[in-house]
Amino acid sequence: MPNRSALRQPSGLVSSRGSLRATAALLLLLVLLAGCQSAPMTGRSQFLAFSPSTENQIGQQAWDETLAEASQKGTLVSSGSQAERVQRVGAAIAEAALRHPDTARIAEGYSWDFVLLRDDQVNAWALPGGHSAVYTGLFTVVQNDDELAVVLGHEVAHALARHSGERMTQGVFVNLGLTVAQVLSGDMDSQSREVLMQSLGIVGQAGVILPFSRQHESEADHIGLLLAADAGYDPRAAITLWTRMGERGGERPPEILSTHPSEATRIERLEELMPQALEIYERSSQTSP
Repeated sequence: MPNRSALRQPSGLVSSRGSLRATAALLLLLVLLAGCQSAPMTGRSQFLAFSPSTENQIGQQAWDETLAEASQKGTLVSSGSQAERVQRVGAAIAEAALRHPDTARIAEGYSWDFVLLRDDQVNAWALPGGHSAVYTGLFTVVQNDDELAVVLGHEVAHALARHSGERMTQGVFVNLGLTVAQVLSGDMDSQSREVLMQSLGIVGQAGVILPFSRQHESEADHIGLLLAADAGYDPRAAITLWTRMGERGGERPPEILSTHPSEATRIERLEELMPQALEIYERSSQTSP
C-alpha cells in the first residue's frame, strides 16, 4: 500500500495556499464589485470599490464627530464676518456644482455644509457627502472672496470627484497585494521577509498612493477653478493665492515624496486652464444679477 503520509502536503503549505486562495477570491470579488466611471469635468477614468452611499455614510459619521468635538472644545465659529464668508462663498460654489451637467447628479445627493473652525492651520478640507470645514488660520493667507472661492472650489471638487472613495479603494488593493506577498514569502527567513515587506510597502506608497494623491490635488484644482468661475468669482485669484502660498517658505519634501504638487506645478497647470476659466467667469458675470 502507498505511504499515505508521503502523499500529504505540509500543513504550513496547505495553510498558505488556502490563505492565498482566500485573498485572491477577495481581490476578485472587489474587482467585480468595483465600478469604473469618469471623474466630472476632467473625464479621468476612476476605479471605485465603494458605493456613493457607503462613502457618504462614512463622511457623515466623521462630520458628526467633528462637529461634536468642535462644540465641546468651543472651536466651532458660528458667527462673525469670517464664518459668514465661508457659508456664503461655499453656498455659491455648491450652487455652481448643482448647475453643471457633469456634477449636478452627484451634487444633488449631497448635504452641503460649510463651517469655520478656530485653528491656526492654513488649511481647509472636505468629506464625502459635501461637508467642508475651513480653519481660521487660512485667513492669514486668503485676502478676498475670490481666493476663498478657489479654496472652497478645490475642496468641493474633492467631494464631487469622490477622491476619498478612490483613495480607500487604492488602500484596499495595496493591502491585499501586501497580504499576497506575505503569504508567498512564507518560506523565507524572517529577516528577508521583513526587508521584502518593507520594500513593497515603500513601493506601494511611492508608486501608487502618493502619485494618485498628487493627481487628486491637481484634479481638484482643475474642477474647483471652473466651479469658482461659474459661481462668479475671478479665477485669476488662484494664481495670486498659490504664489503667496509658495512664498510662505518652510521645509517641504521633494514633490515626488509629497501628497501635493508643488506651488510652481499648480500655478503652471492653473495657467493652462485660465482661458477656459475666464470664459466661464465672463459668461457668469453677464448672467448674474
